[in-house]
Amino acid sequence: MAIDDISGPLHGVRVLDLTNVLAGPFACHQLAHLGAEVIKVEAVGKGDLARNLGADPDLSAKGMGISFLAQNAGKSSLTLNLKDPRGKDILKKLVQGADVLVENYRPGVMDRLGLGYDILKAVNPNLIYCAISGFGQDGPWADRPAYDQIIQGVSGVMSITGDAESAPLRVGYPLADTVGGLTAAMSICAALNAKDRGAFIDVSMLESVLATMGWVVSNHLVGGVAPSPQGNENPTSAPSGAFQCADGLINIAANKDEQWVALARHLGREDLLQNKTYATREDRKANRLRLRAELETVLTTRNARDWAEELNAIGVPAGAVMSVPEALNHPQVSERSFIKRFETVPGVERPVDIVSVGALFNGQRPTVKTPPPELGQDSATILESLGYSTDAVETLRKEGVI
Repeated sequence: MAIDDISGPLHGVRVLDLTNVLAGPFACHQLAHLGAEVIKVEAVGKGDLARNLGADPDLSAKGMGISFLAQNAGKSSLTLNLKDPRGKDILKKLVQGADVLVENYRPGVMDRLGLGYDILKAVNPNLIYCAISGFGQDGPWADRPAYDQIIQGVSGVMSITGDAESAPLRVGYPLADTVGGLTAAMSICAALNAKDRGAFIDVSMLESVLATMGWVVSNHLVGGVAPSPQGNENPTSAPSGAFQCADGLINIAANKDEQWVALARHLGREDLLQNKTYATREDRKANRLRLRAELETVLTTRNARDWAEELNAIGVPAGAVMSVPEALNHPQVSERSFIKRFETVPGVERPVDIVSVGALFNGQRPTVKTPPPELGQDSATILESLGYSTDAVETLRKEGVI
């Protein structure tokens, strides 16, 4: 499929986004960027909690918090009271023409509303229904509330983050929410490709995170090695980790023997190649801290970026440890259309930059065309497309249904 300025690979797919805060909205954010039409169904008068979250209190007070702006561009917003029978009817009418519904309520909430999978499947047998939760739809923890930090803790992620002195530590961004969202988006795309459409997808954030911990989990299950915090060291090889330079840290991954040899020679430390203490990979792993100290006697004489340029040129993977702003401003990112700017965003009144998906299709990055929506801004348009008259829409609005 050719990707152009009009459509994306999911062009023609309609998604109902009933999610809040991060994992679910992030999943639908991916689908929107890939071309799907995403209708965000929000609570009347409140909307997505993320509308009131973020680093800018003024935007949060306006219901356009940065946490919301980050992952809701390209979506339309419909407010709907799902406790009102008329609200339920509207959702069912939307389901008739939808391909996907995504929700991240606690297990059982949609059933109690009379809008569970079995009910909606009867309305649209081809519906792909994706339920995202902290622990899955069943099991002893199914009813527990779950936020990113909770999942990071119970999954073991925190126990292996940091070093022996600082662990356990939380990963510096909402890892579990993001991985859960990506797992949902991937699963939805797979279900869209099925010969026979229609599925109930049960996404567990806990299991999604564990699935990404393949090496750590396998070292335990297969190798009998208890996972432990390694700080900035790569436990599979040495020298491989973060090293001190004159102006900060550099990551070096000399994982192959030839890379180790090239590194030692470039640093003028050929003597280390003759030292039996570092003769083999296992020797270097066992003596990694002594080896790091030896290499830092040279690395600390110059800046990290200079070393990175030279080491990469001789086939030794290396990169300076950068801040988030430095990464975003680097030409490797800034010149590949990764950031999209909306000059005008209703309710914000200043330009907003958002990140896109991390993939190009035939050399072009898929993106969304519209900024994040104000709460309920598309309610009338969507209802009128379902056959509701202008008067009927106004009545629903006055009576708190939309």
